[in-house]
Amino acid sequence: MILKHQSIFMAENELKYLSKEGFLNLKKELESLKKEARKNIAAKLEYAKGLGDLSENAEYQSAKDEQVLNESRISQLENLLARAVVISKKHSETVCVGSCVSLAKENNSSAEKYYIVCSEEADPLNKKISNISPLGTGLMNKRVGETVLVSAPQGKVRYVIMEIS
Repeated sequence: MILKHQSIFMAENELKYLSKEGFLNLKKELESLKKEARKNIAAKLEYAKGLGDLSENAEYQSAKDEQVLNESRISQLENLLARAVVISKKHSETVCVGSCVSLAKENNSSAEKYYIVCSEEADPLNKKISNISPLGTGLMNKRVGETVLVSAPQGKVRYVIMEIS
């Protein structure tokens, strides 16, 4: 039982690597939730209170639910930002969070660029992949010219690292 609590404690205190852009976006979201969202929710609660009996007031319950979700997200963001380490875009010989990696499927000369980011910034449609995704995990600490085998829904795929920037 103690080990379980220790592992949860460790996960909550682990450092999170964010790009400067990602850090600023999360900070902006936090400020918006604290100022605008709280103000809007308070107005909804006041309006709903004016409607009468709170025990059967769907608008009041909806506003309370929205408040719980908002406060939960605020807490999550505050925790994340407190553990955040902003990464600088420095060139490295190995793939790390913050790297831009050009990959080609084995036996294919056309390469695609992917940005390695933390899970909070992942956006696969914009080629931003998480360092803990199957591809991201496979790429971490690899060098140009190395081949990476990744399990994908269509089966195992081999990628060759063409460039790291």
